Amino acid sequence: MTDAPALPFPLLRRGKVRDVYDLGEHVLIVASDRISAFDVVLPTDVPEKGIVLTQLSAFWFETTRNVMPNHFITADCREFPSALRPHRRVLRGRATLARKASRIDVECVARGYLAGSAWANYWRSGRILGTEAPPNLGESEILPEPLFTPTTKADSGHDEPLSEAQVAALVGPTIAERLREATLAIYGWARAFAATRGIIIADTKFEFGTVDGQLIVIDELLTPDSSRFWSADAYQPGRSQASFDKQFVRDYLESTGWNKQSPAPRLPGDVIEGTRARYREAYRRIVGHELEY
Repeated sequence: MTDAPALPFPLLRRGKVRDVYDLGEHVLIVASDRISAFDVVLPTDVPEKGIVLTQLSAFWFETTRNVMPNHFITADCREFPSALRPHRRVLRGRATLARKASRIDVECVARGYLAGSAWANYWRSGRILGTEAPPNLGESEILPEPLFTPTTKADSGHDEPLSEAQVAALVGPTIAERLREATLAIYGWARAFAATRGIIIADTKFEFGTVDGQLIVIDELLTPDSSRFWSADAYQPGRSQASFDKQFVRDYLESTGWNKQSPAPRLPGDVIEGTRARYREAYRRIVGHELEY
């Protein structure tokens, strides 16, 4: 497994995919080609994955500024501070210069369709992660209205579902309500935009932080790592969907009988290339042109 490039700056945090460096007033977020599934980092990289995540996030950060403020400054290494110039070659395409924020340790999930853990939970209990739901829904069906289903935020290990009351206990009722409103607002706007590009955003997750008391979006935004992207042309409720995200990897891992504990199995070449192609296609469809960096 290839790590993101080591840089001569203080490392604030290493996540499953991203390394965050302290530049003083700002942070540098470097997206590696690591990939995780079922909250375990896999031993095999997906080439260019970190670049797709960075560039697609940059697109969404720019286009959603009027919906919700964010931490994004630039992902163009030509605009980075002079101290980063010696590292331009390894940072090109995969690094984001951003405002430094105090992270809120809640994963904010918006769901518009019944898929993934929400479908599994509904199939078992008739509820969607603790939320009442209409009867007789099928896999991948559109929900009557998008749901806010937050979880814990873990840099390693499994994220656990949180009720809205638990979120309020963690961060206070005012911030909890702002997180809910912001999550559903960004999802609603992005879902409508993506629909014009032939993409269904079935669900997605956001991270938030604060800068001088202002709530902002941080980390990544609406990528194939953090979202389920389905082809609108091929959409058919009642089954799993053709997707441009990590589901291709999840499906392969499920087929191996892996117990979803570390260490994970290595990905074969066809799964790596299939994942790479799906990530690039998600970028092409949403942004409107091939990946450039």
